[in-house]
Amino acid sequence: MIFQDNIIKQYLKNVYFVAGTPCGGKTTVTRALAKKYGIPVYDIDERFPEHQAMSDPASQPAMNREFRDADEFFGRSVEEYKAWLLQNTREQLDFVLLDLMRLSKDQIMLCDCHLTLEQAMQITDPAHVAFMLKKPENLVDEYCNRPDHQGFSDFIHSATDFEKAKATCNETLLSLNAKYYEDVKASGYFWLDRADGRSVEENAALVARHFGFDRLTQIVKVEKDTPFAADFLHFVEKCSWTEVRDHIAGLIRDWKFTDWETMFAAVKDGKIVGMASLLKTDYYPLPEIFPWVSCVFVEEEYRGDRLSGKLIDAANRHAKELGFAKTYIPTEYTGLYERYGYTYVRDIVNYGGGTDRLYEKKL
Repeated sequence: MIFQDNIIKQYLKNVYFVAGTPCGGKTTVTRALAKKYGIPVYDIDERFPEHQAMSDPASQPAMNREFRDADEFFGRSVEEYKAWLLQNTREQLDFVLLDLMRLSKDQIMLCDCHLTLEQAMQITDPAHVAFMLKKPENLVDEYCNRPDHQGFSDFIHSATDFEKAKATCNETLLSLNAKYYEDVKASGYFWLDRADGRSVEENAALVARHFGFDRLTQIVKVEKDTPFAADFLHFVEKCSWTEVRDHIAGLIRDWKFTDWETMFAAVKDGKIVGMASLLKTDYYPLPEIFPWVSCVFVEEEYRGDRLSGKLIDAANRHAKELGFAKTYIPTEYTGLYERYGYTYVRDIVNYGGGTDRLYEKKL
């Protein structure tokens, strides 16, 4: 089955690709953007074992080729090694594109990947691609010195003749990337070269401006034990909603969420400005009623941009994915949550003895 390029581009409209040469800074910049803007990252190298397990030797021969040891792996000619790398990347791309179509349906994503110029032209628009470049000379030493590449370092150092294996790998990477390095620079695509001496923060800012992230409003699901979760906790601790601030901060600090419970953050201009939650229980003795969309809050200066609605929508999408047919919102107000599709059910009494209004929404 063949999909036309315009169809693929439409289904990948929420994906931003960071590609380039080895050691160009793809992963570093991608992670910096993810932390600042709270955008999930799809790393194709991390996904390779999963894709390999789903692959078939007849259809994806390069992905399934096995090598006895480092001597056999690096003992190939440069042309054989180069052809295998290109085919391996091309075979995995099918898995990558299908993953991205599924995962980016309702959210923006960053993809840390390997793309040729031809592939970039086929699957996405130039505004959604950034190339991070480094002149492809003597890459092995730098590649091996990175903690996240320790597995490769151990493997190449296990070769009987390490210097020969290193020379073969360096020559292969040079052959594979020398023309690519020059072609990207002449292509009209956005690119940055590590030789220009900018800091990680400066590179990330330039890529963010190219992608339009500086104008982005994003709703992010908060994940436990992540840098973004730490930033989110700081936002909660400083927010102006004093009545519930300490309670919510305690939940996050000790991560007292169970099963499917979670928090969502609104991020605008790289800054966390709002939140909402999806919880089993709320401030009411009603254990039979759940899930609750709760803790909906947006900083005063960002109100009026429909961020509350976006937060509620994100919580409801997540609830629907979990299999729930409806969600509930408690409030003391009339006419507020009706605008988000909620219907009044009845009055309820909270733990403090006060009366609130219970609303529900069918998903």
